[in-house]
Amino acid sequence: MTKVKPAPVRHKLHVKKGDTVQVIAGSDKGKVGEVLQTLPKTNKVVVKGVNIRTKHVKPQQEGETGQIVTNEAPIHSSNVMLYSEKQKVASRVCYTFDAEGRKVRMLKKTGETLD
Repeated sequence: MTKVKPAPVRHKLHVKKGDTVQVIAGSDKGKVGEVLQTLPKTNKVVVKGVNIRTKHVKPQQEGETGQIVTNEAPIHSSNVMLYSEKQKVASRVCYTFDAEGRKVRMLKKTGETLD
């Protein structure tokens, strides 16, 4: 009898691709950047300029030189908070309905709607 792996859980994230967020924990605490990618299966996000990792790449062809490549590694979504560019403050998110009846995200501190 073979074991069947359960499907990975997709977590509901409070941030979306393109959002401006501030890191609230870890070595990059206080940095502000844009969400480049969301990973709902692992509950992580990739933020521009945050959690930079360096990788040494060997030369592939003869005569080519090796390189040091830097890229952003994912961080847990609980370590980021939505950031208001106008007020320069990080805030939690709540969900409200706009005039047309659509569900939109709103910053609690500023009252600014996102969607």
